[in-house]
Parts: sequence; C-alpha cells; structure tokens
Amino acid sequence: MSPVPSSTGREVIVSVMSFSFLPPVLGEALSQRGYAELTAVQSAVIEPEAEGRDLVVSAQTGSGKTVAFGLAMAPQLLSEEGALRRSRGPLALVVAPTRELALQVSRELGWLYAGAGARIATCVGGMNPSQERRALQAGATIVVGTPGRLRDHLERGALDLSGLAAVVLDEADEMLDMGFREELEEILDGTPEDRRTLLFSATMPRPIEALARRYQRDALRISTRGDDRGHGDIAYQAVTVAPSEIEHAVVNLLRFHEAETAILFCATRDNVRHLHATLQERGFAVVALSGEHSQSERNHALQALRDRRARVCVATDVAARGIDLPSLSLVVHVEIPRDAETLQHRSGRTGRAGKKGTAVLVVPYPRRRRVESMLRHARVEAEWIDAPSREAIRAQDRERLLADLLQPVEVEDDDRELAERLLAERSPQEIAAMLVRAARSSMPEPEELAANTPAAREKAREERHRPGFEDTVWFRMAVGRRHNAEPRWILPLICRRGHITRNEIGAIRVGPNETHFQIPRTIADRFADAVERTAQDEDENDTIHIEASAEPPRDVARRNRREGRSDNAGGPRVRAKPFHRGRGPDRKGPDRKGDDRKGGGGKPVGRKFGKKPGGKPKR
Repeated sequence: MSPVPSSTGREVIVSVMSFSFLPPVLGEALSQRGYAELTAVQSAVIEPEAEGRDLVVSAQTGSGKTVAFGLAMAPQLLSEEGALRRSRGPLALVVAPTRELALQVSRELGWLYAGAGARIATCVGGMNPSQERRALQAGATIVVGTPGRLRDHLERGALDLSGLAAVVLDEADEMLDMGFREELEEILDGTPEDRRTLLFSATMPRPIEALARRYQRDALRISTRGDDRGHGDIAYQAVTVAPSEIEHAVVNLLRFHEAETAILFCATRDNVRHLHATLQERGFAVVALSGEHSQSERNHALQALRDRRARVCVATDVAARGIDLPSLSLVVHVEIPRDAETLQHRSGRTGRAGKKGTAVLVVPYPRRRRVESMLRHARVEAEWIDAPSREAIRAQDRERLLADLLQPVEVEDDDRELAERLLAERSPQEIAAMLVRAARSSMPEPEELAANTPAAREKAREERHRPGFEDTVWFRMAVGRRHNAEPRWILPLICRRGHITRNEIGAIRVGPNETHFQIPRTIADRFADAVERTAQDEDENDTIHIEASAEPPRDVARRNRREGRSDNAGGPRVRAKPFHRGRGPDRKGPDRKGDDRKGGGGKPVGRKFGKKPGGKPKR
C-alpha cells in the first residue's frame, strides 16, 4: 500500500488489491487516480449478472458513468492476461452528443486504459478531419466521437466497424433530442451483429426504449437513480423577479454566492453574447460557451475556468453535457429550461463526486406556474426566495472580508518595513479601513432590485402589453417544436406570407406541433387575406398552413389536457417537414459553426432577456 493523491488534494491510502476483481491494468489505473472504491453505477455494471450482456443504464450526472462503461467493456477489449485483444479495426466505439462530452470521455478512457497501451481516436465536429482519419488509420483501439462526424468517416471509408466488440451510446436521450436518430441508426446498422451494446442515458423516454429494443438483445436494465429524481447533493432555489430585472438578479446572485466557479445557462447564443458582454462590463471574470464558438475557443474558455483566470461561464445547453469542473458550485438558470430533463442536466454540472452545489432558477413573475409544474415533474423540491438584496450582499461581503483578511500570512522583510512606515503615518484603524476599501474595490457593485410585492408583480403584468396589442387575434401555423420551429425563422415567414412587418406581430407561442401568434385585430382580416393569396404561390410540399385560431393557445392546451391529447392544439394535423435548428423552412443544413447539433426545441425570443423582437416583453 502507498499514499496516492486524491482529487481533493489529500493523500488516500489505497491498495491495488482492493480492485482485485478487475483486470490488474485497470485496478492500477484506478488506484493511481485516487479511487478508494467504486461508485454505485460502476459496481453495478461489473456484477456477474451483467457480464457479457447488453446494458441499459440510467444514472444521475456526476456518478462516474464514463469510468463505468470503461470497466464494463473491459472483457471485450482485454484478454485474460490483461493485454489488448488483436483486431483489424477498433474494438470499441463510444458515441456522445457533444464535442465537450466526447473529449471528456476520451480523457477518462485515456488514463483508464493507458497501462494497456490502448490508442484512442476522437472524432468530433470542429476538429481537423484529416488528422482524425490519420489517427483511425494508425490503428485506434477505441474510437470516441459525435454522431455527425462518425457517420462522415463511415461513409468515406475511413472508419472500419467490422471488428467492433462493444458500442456505447453515452447520453442517448440527448442525441435523440438533438435529431441524431438517423446518424445513430446508420452507425449501429454498420456494426457486427454479435457486438455488445451499452446504452447510457440519464432519462428513459419512449424513443430510448424503442432504440434499445431494436439494437439490443436481452438487455439488462440498471438504474441507480432511486425514486427521487432530484440530485441529493444539489440545493435548488427559485428566485422570482420582474422580467425587466433578470440581469440585475443574476448580478446579485453571483455577488451573493461568490462561487469559486459558476455557470449561467441561457437559451440562445445571442443571449449568451449579450449577458457575457454585460458581466464583463460589470467587472466579472467571465467566459462564454455556445455553438458559435470554435473548438479552440471552447478549449480556451474551459481552461480559463480550470486555471481560475475566469470564475463565471455563460453558456447555452450545448454545454450542459460533458463539462466537468471540480470547482463548479453554482448553476444559474438565467432562462427557464425547456423541460424537466434539461433542468436536471444543466443542474447536474454541480454537486458532482460527493460535493455540494446550488442550482438557482431565475423565474419571471408570469412564469412561476410553469416552473412549479416543471419542478414537480422533475421531483425536485426548490426553495422559493427573493433575489439577494444589496444589504444581504453587503453583509456577506463583510463576513468574507473578515475571513480573508484574518488568514495567517507569511510576511517578508520588505513588507514588514513598509508596514512600519504606514503605521508611522497612519493609525491602525485608518490602515485597516484602507485595506477593506481596497478589497471591496475589486468587487462588482450589487444592484438595487424592486421589492417582490403584489404591486410590483401587477406592474410587471401591465408592462407585458405594448401599445397597439390590447386587442389581438390569435393565428396558428402547423409547425412546432417537433419540427424545430423557432421565432427567428418564424418571424420572417409570417412577415412574408402576411405582408406585414415584425413590429405588427405580438406574442409567439411555440408548442409541440403548432405555433400560435398574435396579430392586432385592426389588421387581422388583411393579414388573413394575404396569407391565403401567398399560399397559392408556395410549393405545395413546403407550404405551412396558417389560419385564425378560435381559441388562445392556453385554452387549447387546457382542453387537450382534459381530453388526454399530447399535442398543444386541436384541429386537423397538417404535415410539415422537420427543419434544421436555426434555419428557415426553405434552407437546409445546420448553420452552427463547427457544431454537430442538428435539431432541438429551443425558443429564442430576442436579443434581451424577457423581451420579444420589437421591444415587447415576453408573456
């Protein structure tokens, strides 16, 4: 036995013999990494009943899933003597939804199988495909990649799957949500029938179960989540604010917690850009992470967080998977997650490996009911609180300053001489006050927020209506989130079909299968006539049906819930083609710079938080 540094910096006495049930090369790697014991999911996948079988594994984020499937596929990669098996191509393939997660998986499997001499090739969007092809040709043992790039290498003949013994789908639910079903099916159809398939997913919706039935045989289902879906190491808070004060609330949350590392989640890259610039101006050490950033920019941002050169990261959901920052203790949902699963995946960036974390939802007054419903669905108990006030932040600052300034320090002779000169010129009280002032000057100033009172909430409701939209007519169109509908291409479409400007469009509600939007009653007839005329000029296969709605979307949703319908509106279903995220209906292909994401259900609504284009507050 020997002392081994752990992830916390303390020495942990471990023995390789404690992992005698594992191949020696893996036991030694775990010991050197500071592992004293396996996590629940890691132990479950190597139980005798799981050996050699296909697996469907559900476990919370931060539970060690990467090492778990690394251990699970060891019999397919290593001989009884612990040496790598011979093969004409890769022995194992790991498919992950995002670049960040794929790179993290590569790093984890790299140290786990380093002693065996395994070569790992990483194939992700945004990287040089020629270098990836050379790595594949050099004889990779394990290939880790995103679906789009892996399919590209497969179709070009650079990726040989004929010798695969194991396939891992990591975060399979996210890959289906992002629209990668076609790529996954093409990849799996190209693998040997006798391969072992390990499916890891934080949630188990019906599409995942269908995928498992099609590509797995006699799969063993493993769940270590327990009955409580909420993460036990995360304290959830919900902060109610006026829609116009969301950014101010974020500033105060950062100042109140003063977390070593914090991540702020926004819905769109535009909002990431806007909040990143705002926080920079306020004096926060902040980086941004979204689909518009290249892989090099993402790596630099994450390294700045690890090096403590930055303490705050503003990100879209592309960063919700695959980021593992040990010092991350605060997650702020600046914009409300689209569903319970997104809430969990975002929040799961903190509270990892036994550490405690805090997840805060910033909730505009009008959206409290929706958030309460989401929390119930996620089985999460959140504490509803007001945003930290300036006075509360000042009190926290005083306690932190006292703790920091009273820390013992080593004083050099030059510093001691300077201190004596200061004491000769100023009193100890004056010097201490100057020290406190210098420490405070580096802290961004907190914001003054409106009190959370009935009068303030009523004022916020009044501000939601802009002049000219007191009397409106609801229209609906036959596309929704399942067709990747987004206001940024819906707005131009409505303008073109209805011969109106974007300032003449009110609230937009994107549902699962339909989208509702408001038109002022004074121009509703003219709009309807224009829509009918322009429909005749459209390609019949690409025409999106638009018509007046007899009910507002909220009433439609209530009626459908009573009737047990899953979609957001009644009426006939009109077939609509699924469109790629971020592109209009007559344009094809993803437009994310260096990103593998194909689809999604995001609902960007403008340049500022809580606002719609044209300045109308979001309802």
